[in-house]
Amino acid sequence: MTADSVQSLVDQLHEEAAMDRPDEATPDVGIVMGSDSDLPTMAGGKGKRPGAYAALAEELGFAEQTDYTDAPDARFTFETFVCSAHRTPDLMYAYAETAEARGVDVIIAGAGGKSADLPNMTASIAYPLPVIGVPVQEKSVDSVIGMPQGAPITAVDAGKSFNAALTAVQILSREHDELRDRLVEYHEGLQEEVGKVSRDLHELGTPGFKAAYWD
Repeated sequence: MTADSVQSLVDQLHEEAAMDRPDEATPDVGIVMGSDSDLPTMAGGKGKRPGAYAALAEELGFAEQTDYTDAPDARFTFETFVCSAHRTPDLMYAYAETAEARGVDVIIAGAGGKSADLPNMTASIAYPLPVIGVPVQEKSVDSVIGMPQGAPITAVDAGKSFNAALTAVQILSREHDELRDRLVEYHEGLQEEVGKVSRDLHELGTPGFKAAYWD
């Protein structure tokens, strides 16, 4: 038996899949996670490394779409759901099954624990839509990357949902020059930071650098 709150989401996803929405009005990236306890890894936050949310919203200019029928002004958007493979399999299946019809081009799926099945199952159901798996914990790595031949999934290292988001945008950039330009600009910014730090370390010397940057 499916809980009412879950069934309403399942019905909503199927209704949205039946809509004829233009590409620019639908989410380009879908982010799903097995539990809201995975959100600090998937989104980042206080005391956590930046996550997929930070990469998309803060670095690459995506907007989060929270209403399928009322897209933000931004051309490129993403959406976020909790879909537990074990507790809400119907919701997981509905999301993966309808993602392509709803206009999603890439899915980022994160899950923790030794049985981190959400990325794998999502990839199987959503095929041929590309799915990028994020092991939320080190012990989740083997589960996420352990797909058999013929059932592909791309995966990043444990906890690195930021890189999963960059990979998703790399995939999208093959059809959108604007996204390619954003990725190049982001990478050039990283290079500039390293160059500045290298010059300061050399010119200030180690004690001076430590006093300027660390103290």
